[in-house]
Amino acid sequence: MADLKGKTLFITGASRGIGHAIALRAARDGANIIVAAKTSEPHPKLPGTVFTAAKEIEAAGGRALPIVTDIRFEDQVLAAAEAGAERFGRIDILVNNASAISLTGTLETPIKRFDLMMGINTRGTFLCSQVCVPYLKKAANPHILTLSPPLNVKAHWFAPHVAYTMAKYGMSLCTLGMAEEFRKDGIAVNSLWPRTIIATAALQVIPGAEPQRGRTPEIIADAAHWILTQPSRQVTGNFFLDDEVLARAGITDLSRYAVDPRQTLRKDIFLD
Repeated sequence: MADLKGKTLFITGASRGIGHAIALRAARDGANIIVAAKTSEPHPKLPGTVFTAAKEIEAAGGRALPIVTDIRFEDQVLAAAEAGAERFGRIDILVNNASAISLTGTLETPIKRFDLMMGINTRGTFLCSQVCVPYLKKAANPHILTLSPPLNVKAHWFAPHVAYTMAKYGMSLCTLGMAEEFRKDGIAVNSLWPRTIIATAALQVIPGAEPQRGRTPEIIADAAHWILTQPSRQVTGNFFLDDEVLARAGITDLSRYAVDPRQTLRKDIFLD
């Protein structure tokens, strides 16, 4: 499979950032995108809504269905999947991209923030996967791709921000378990994580993040595209890193993804 033409992707958090970049890359192939995100009105600090994203997807050559969706709520996820399947006739791919972050220690993490991260990251990934699997079982080359890190159960990845690490590793545990659970159904379940920080708008509001030392979301979009066009029965249960994926695709010069080629790239967290 060379492209995603005619495929339907359910992408959480597709109104901006990495999810938006993955959607645009698929749109250039002529894919259908279910834009499932919370933002219906412009955010004062973060650009993009489900509606602006849909317009850009269609301008790129795809078809879009914007649905305001908070993935913490089962009824909203069920309704979004049902509406997408009715509109496009199928769901072939789920991209679990939506995520909440707070790089804070135990005493500095309000329980409301803890609940938000667990609700969106771990529970949201589980819920969206649960809802989409019945549709994916009917697809010709079904994939679940989750934006979460390799499982690396070492204390130094927990100590500085135990709540966030738990929430992200919860997403990765979904990949670990569901890849084996749905192997017999031919559903590929993989995770993808960046080698370096990714300069999204959300990163720019985190103090000390240094987005100028990162790469653009397009590197994740291109890596995701390669994964999602592979035979689902042959590529499953992996914790991919973006640069390794692109190397497998024959792309080794990554300079075009650098925000500022003069800067030393900053490695993302969870990678020793």
